[in-house]
Amino acid sequence: MVDLPTGNARPAFKVPSVGTVLDTLRSGDIALAAGVMGLIVILIVPMPALLVDGLLAISIVFSVMILMTALFIQKPLEFSSFPTVLLIATMLRLGLNLATTRLILSEGHTGHSAAGHVIEAFGNFITRGNFIIGTVIFIILVIVNFIVITKGSGRIAEVAARFSLDAMPGKQMAIDADLSAGLIDEDTAKKRRAELEGESAFFGNMDGASKFVRGDAIAGLIITFINISAGMLIGIMQQGLSFQEAGNVYTLLTIGDGLVSQIPALIVSTAAGILVSKSGVQGSADKALSAQFTGYPRALGMSSAVMGALAFLPGMPMIPFLALAGGVGYVAWRAAGTKQVRDAKATLDQIAKSPAQPGAPGAPGPAAEAPITDSLKIDELKLELGYGLLGLVKEDENGSDRLTEQIKALRRQLAIELGFVMPPVRILDNMQLEPNVYKVRIKEVEAGIGEVYANQLMVMDPYGNQIDLPGTHTTEPTFGLPATWIEPALRDEAELRGLSIIDPSTVISTHLTEVLKANVADLLSYANVQSLLSGLPKEQQKLVEDIVPGLITVSGVQRVLQALLNERISIRDLSTILEGIAEVAGPGRSVQTIAEHVRSRLARQLCAANLGPDGNLPLLTLGPQWERDFAEAMVGDGENRHLAMAPSRLQQFIGAIQSAYERAAQLGELPVLITSPAIRPHVRSIIERFRPQTVVMSQNEVHPRIRLKTVGSV
Repeated sequence: MVDLPTGNARPAFKVPSVGTVLDTLRSGDIALAAGVMGLIVILIVPMPALLVDGLLAISIVFSVMILMTALFIQKPLEFSSFPTVLLIATMLRLGLNLATTRLILSEGHTGHSAAGHVIEAFGNFITRGNFIIGTVIFIILVIVNFIVITKGSGRIAEVAARFSLDAMPGKQMAIDADLSAGLIDEDTAKKRRAELEGESAFFGNMDGASKFVRGDAIAGLIITFINISAGMLIGIMQQGLSFQEAGNVYTLLTIGDGLVSQIPALIVSTAAGILVSKSGVQGSADKALSAQFTGYPRALGMSSAVMGALAFLPGMPMIPFLALAGGVGYVAWRAAGTKQVRDAKATLDQIAKSPAQPGAPGAPGPAAEAPITDSLKIDELKLELGYGLLGLVKEDENGSDRLTEQIKALRRQLAIELGFVMPPVRILDNMQLEPNVYKVRIKEVEAGIGEVYANQLMVMDPYGNQIDLPGTHTTEPTFGLPATWIEPALRDEAELRGLSIIDPSTVISTHLTEVLKANVADLLSYANVQSLLSGLPKEQQKLVEDIVPGLITVSGVQRVLQALLNERISIRDLSTILEGIAEVAGPGRSVQTIAEHVRSRLARQLCAANLGPDGNLPLLTLGPQWERDFAEAMVGDGENRHLAMAPSRLQQFIGAIQSAYERAAQLGELPVLITSPAIRPHVRSIIERFRPQTVVMSQNEVHPRIRLKTVGSV
C-alpha cells in the first residue's frame, strides 16, 4: 500500500448550511446586492405568472411605503436616500413591465389570467366589461402622471438644486462668520457644514432622479402601445382569434398591466413632488398644513361664507355646499379660539419675562435683583455709536448689515495675521455721544474716537492734499490725513478726479483695525494662551509638557507672546516660538531675553513680513557712533541692564531717526532699522513713542537667504 502525501492535500468542500445562507442574506449590503441582481434577472429570465403576482404586490406596497415616508419626515434631508430608492423602484417597475409583456404576448390567447391574477383584477375592475372606458381612464392616469405631477416635481427639483448650489457659498460664509464671532463652536460648525453639503448633494441628486420618473412615464406609454399592437397581431395571425376576441383579451391585459405599473409610478411621483416641495417647511406634512391653514381664521371664515353663498345659487346642489360651509366654519371658529389662547399665553410669557413697574395693577412681585458681581464684568472690546450712526447696523433684506459683516471679516483677518482670535466686538448705542461720533473701548477704556456721517462718503486725495469738493472738511480718524465728507451724488465727480472714496462702515472698521493692532498685546489673556497651547497638535503637546511649568509658567509664555505682539509680530507659528522658549527659558531669565531669542528663531517670518515690492529687505542702519553711545549708556549687570542716556542726546537721536525716514520716504522706501542685538530692545522702546509703526530688527534677525538693500544710515 502506498501512502499519499497529505502536505498539499486540499480540504474537502463543505456545503454551507441553511443557517449560514440566511445569516449572509440578513447582511444589509448582501441583501441589497441580491435585490439589484434580482431586478436584472427579471429583465432577462421569463417569470411565471404566480411570481409576477408577488412582485407586482411588492411594487405597489413599496410605492405606498415611499409616499408615507415622504409625508411623515420632518425635513427632506432625512430621506436623503430617496434618489437611490427612486432608481430601484423605477427599475423594478420596468422589469415587471418586461416580464408582464412577455406573458401577455406569449400566453395572452389563453385568457384574462395569462399574466397573473393582479393584472386580471385591475383590468376587470377598471374596464367593467368596456375596454374603451378602461383605455380612457388609463390614458388620463398617464397624462396626470406625465404632464402634471412628473413635470411639476421635476421643475421644483431643478429650481431647488439651482438655488441650493447658488446659495451654498453664502451659507458657508455665514457659518464661518458665526464661528469666528464665537456664536457657535467648532463641532456645531462642522455639523452645519455637513448638513449644508448633504442638502446641496440631495437637491442635486433629486434634479437628476426626477428624470427617472419622466422616463418611466414615457416607457409606460411605449410598452402599452407595443402590448396592444403586438398582442392583436399575435392573437389574430398566430393564435387564430377573431378581431373582437383578440381586442377583448389583449386590451384588458394591457390596460391591467398599464394600471399596475402606472399607479405605483403615480404614487412615487407624488412622493417626489411632496419631498422636493418641503424644502422650506419644517415638520411632517400634516402638522405643517394644519398650522398654516388654521393660522388665519379669517381666511377660513371667508371661505365658509363663499361656499354658503354658492349653495343658494340656482341649480347648485345645496346640501354638499352647506355641509362644507358648516365644516369650514366650525374649523375657523376652533382656530380663532386656539389663536386667542395662544396670543394670551404669549402675552403672559412676555409680561413674566419683562420687569414689572412697581405699583402697576396686576404686576407681579419685584423681580430678583441682579447680583452685584454682574457690575464687575467688563467688555474686552466695545464699539459705541452715536444715535446718528445706528443706521449703519440696520439689517438689510438679507438679514445682515455692512458694519457687522466687516467686523466679522476683520476678526478673521487679524486671526490670520496675528495668530489668535480676537474677542467679539460688542456694538451698542451711546446717547451721551454726539450724533455722528463713535468710540472704541478696550476693557472699558477709550482707545479711539472718530466722527463719520452715515449717509455720506469720505473722499481723500492720494497725495494728501485738501479736497476742494463741497462738503465737510475733516481729518481721517485713523491716520489723521485731510479728508472731506461729500454727498453720494458727487461720487462720480470724485471718481473722475482719482480720489479715494470710502464709505462710513469702512472708515470705522479701518480705525478699529489699527486700534486693535496697537493694543493687541492687552487682549491676549491668560485664558487665550491656555487655549492656544491646548489647541496645538498632539505631536507638539510633548513640547508643551517639557517646558510648562518646568522651565516657564503659562503666564511667562503669555508675557513672551505679548512682547512679540507689541511689535506686531504674528504668534501663529506657535510651535517655533515654544521651541525658542525651550532653548533659553530657565530660572532667572527675563521675559525680554527670552523674547529676543525667539525673535531670532522667527527671522524668516520677520524678514518676509517687511520685504519691499522688489523682493528685497530695505535697511536703515544705525551708525557706529550711535551704536557706541547706546552701548556706553547701558547701566546695570546681567538681566537688569537698562538705558540711561542724557535727554538732550535722546532728542538728537529722535531727530536723526525722523530725518532718515523722511529721506527714505522720498525714495519710496519703508526701511527696517537695523541695530546690534544688545541694544535693539532699548532702541525700540524709544522709537515706539513717536513712530510706533517702525520695525526695529537686530543683525541676528536677518535671515541669511534674504536679499538686502541699504537705503540709508542714521
